[in-house]
Amino acid sequence: MKSLLKTTALFEGATGLALVLIPSLLVSILLGTSITEASAILICRLTGAALITIAIACWLSRNDLQSIVMAKAMLGYNIFSITILVYAALVEKIYGPGLWPAVLLHLVLLIWCLSSLRKPVQKSSVEGTI
Repeated sequence: MKSLLKTTALFEGATGLALVLIPSLLVSILLGTSITEASAILICRLTGAALITIAIACWLSRNDLQSIVMAKAMLGYNIFSITILVYAALVEKIYGPGLWPAVLLHLVLLIWCLSSLRKPVQKSSVEGTI
């Protein structure tokens, strides 16, 4: 579970940072559209801040006995992410070169979450990494 949370922290943190610093570029890569409205850029930056917060929570909980709670939260997050991105492509017909790789990444993380949640947590291995 430690590797899952560290990997998630890195990916979500990098994405969040990109949304905060260069929202127009990231949206263009992900959805193939440009954003110029100040309100859309603000929402992207707010979303970036939320992703950075998720990254921090994953990083801080990676060694915790309760890391299973974070993995469950990330399971839900990945389900929502996949659903929204696939909806954007198939229903709204908005997608860029980064959309399907993003879907694939979230699918891999979703499978990893499911796999991690099926394994029993070993108290001694978690305590030894703190």
